[in-house]
Amino acid sequence: MTEDLAANIRPNLGARTPLRSAGGHRIEVQGLSSGYHGQPILHDVSFTMEEPAIYVILGPNGAGKTTLFRTLAGILQPYRGTIRIDGIETGRGRTASRLQYLSHIDGFPDGLRVVEGLRFYAAVEGVPASEADRVIQLLGIEPLRDRFFSELSAGQKKRCSVARVFLQERGIYLLDEPTSNLDPKLAREIRDLVLGLSRNDLVLYSSHNLFEAKEIGKYVLALRDGKVGYFGLLSELRPARYVIGVRATGAEGILPADSKRGEYYLQELAGPEEVPKLVAELAAKGVQIREVKEMENPLEDLFT
Repeated sequence: MTEDLAANIRPNLGARTPLRSAGGHRIEVQGLSSGYHGQPILHDVSFTMEEPAIYVILGPNGAGKTTLFRTLAGILQPYRGTIRIDGIETGRGRTASRLQYLSHIDGFPDGLRVVEGLRFYAAVEGVPASEADRVIQLLGIEPLRDRFFSELSAGQKKRCSVARVFLQERGIYLLDEPTSNLDPKLAREIRDLVLGLSRNDLVLYSSHNLFEAKEIGKYVLALRDGKVGYFGLLSELRPARYVIGVRATGAEGILPADSKRGEYYLQELAGPEEVPKLVAELAAKGVQIREVKEMENPLEDLFT
């Protein structure tokens, strides 16, 4: 994304059982086993979500986050166990109409312009084509409106994909790593938009970074190897050691060279809540941050 275009693309932001949702929405999963071609990925997963909030589904790649979302959305059928959405068991009622699912794969047809793609999905959702214009304004993507999706950068594609979520209001949102492959600034703008959904709805938001979970979520469900290691308040989660890697340009003389591992400068922090402060301090010194990631699994002790 060029700096001029980026300047013109801004969002128009206007095992615990939490409290009952004010909107009455509820996800109840009991003894869930699910996977692909007869091979289980999820093993005996159980949880209940009721309070309107952002629930971060946290785990490394391969932990089962996408499998969980696809099973909740009805794309995959459970091998064992049950899923109830607002009291209705999946497969026995129209539960899909209660969910809005954003895959981690950008789902726009490359041969369409952005506005054409959004109008196509509006028709699929059964809402007026004018809703495409509304979400274009909401996401601040007017400069991309008439461009072909195939021409966009990774960050621009992700923003347009997120726009699909806002075409139709739902009570439950499944967002599979919506900030993957985005620089920290764009990722923060997407998280700000998602925060607005959680006032009255259930939002399940998958991530592999604890610092992102701390920034956006209230609850966390930690997965590894398809098993639940922790489900509860993020505020009660305290990693014993927290090390991040910063991939950046212009950091010479600001971050110690002897802390570098490959492309990443290693920084040990007291916890993930310190990441935004570090990013802001480095940016103020002219450091261009390309990526921030956890270099060690801060949840390792939850699975031992």
